[in-house]
Amino acid sequence: MPIYLLSDEHPELFPPPERADKSGVVAVGGDLRPERLLSAYAQGIFPWYSEGEPILWHSPDPRFVLTPDTLHTGRSLRKTMARGVYEVRYDTAFRRVITECGRMPRPGQAGTWITEEMLEAYVALHDAGFAHSVEAWADGELKGGLYGVSLGAAFFGESMFAHAPDASKVAFATAAERFQGWGFHFIDCQVETEHLARFGAVNWPRRRFLAALDKALKEPTRRGKWTEVAPAPI
Repeated sequence: MPIYLLSDEHPELFPPPERADKSGVVAVGGDLRPERLLSAYAQGIFPWYSEGEPILWHSPDPRFVLTPDTLHTGRSLRKTMARGVYEVRYDTAFRRVITECGRMPRPGQAGTWITEEMLEAYVALHDAGFAHSVEAWADGELKGGLYGVSLGAAFFGESMFAHAPDASKVAFATAAERFQGWGFHFIDCQVETEHLARFGAVNWPRRRFLAALDKALKEPTRRGKWTEVAPAPI
């Protein structure tokens, strides 16, 4: 299966996700300008590569997905949330969240895929109102959180971190509950992890994911900073 080299002149153009190789790589090269990133996500494609590598664009099959109405929170986590151990905020410390995600050691991973180039690209997406952070705070300190991209009725989760017990879990569960209230169709978790499986995420064939994405993108996007009261969809 050939790997496609992206055009510098047409950031919106990607090969069909179905043409990805067995590892999920569908294209290489290009850049991380906001127009290209948004076009990629809208086509079920996301960047994932390591320092020193060219940009690799992925569309894995299967795709790991959580629908907010199937969220599972264990008894211990529900107690932590009920006690108000953490205050969950939205979009108050996006750069700090993505920076901390990049610093977290990952099992079987020598470095980080959140390069400086990736960090600045997603900060630009945040400034444009499409990338968001969900943060768990305690005693005035950022203890954990996650970030991702929102388009239509879909949220594409990118990474999370925790410096205190259950901090990222509380942020994720709280966000999933809010997404359900907003009518989001799914949270894209990209690839399977045991951590997210405990929340109820399951594998979908790529064909099912792309069909669900097409439907989700017909809904308006909640563009802008998500604070206590998120902006109306546009």
